[in-house]
Amino acid sequence: MKQIQKMADAPAVGKKSPPSAAVSPADDLPPAYWASLLGDARADAVRAEKPIQAHKLSEIDRHVLRVSCSRCERIVEMQRADAVRYYGADATWREVGQRLLINTCTERTGRHEEDGCWPSFE
Repeated sequence: MKQIQKMADAPAVGKKSPPSAAVSPADDLPPAYWASLLGDARADAVRAEKPIQAHKLSEIDRHVLRVSCSRCERIVEMQRADAVRYYGADATWREVGQRLLINTCTERTGRHEEDGCWPSFE
């Protein structure tokens, strides 16, 4: 009993502070939260990594570029050197891949919403 009383009289070293108000989904998140998220080294790594189709042709290390159609299952391949020669080093792989599929598209229905291929970049 003496130990319990002694612990109760001691200053709050390990005691929890009173809980703060909970943040609801509609509330803005506190600035400290955003600072800790953006200050984390992993945040830069996620931002720096972009998908292959967003890269310029000059940034891609692959020798052969491949784009396939998710709709008709067609695959078009092109060497990176040829793509740079035809479309320029500053063209993105998305632009080049879409042009390659559009130029050889066999799915023509006459309706704009349904026409063309659906590119999937590899």
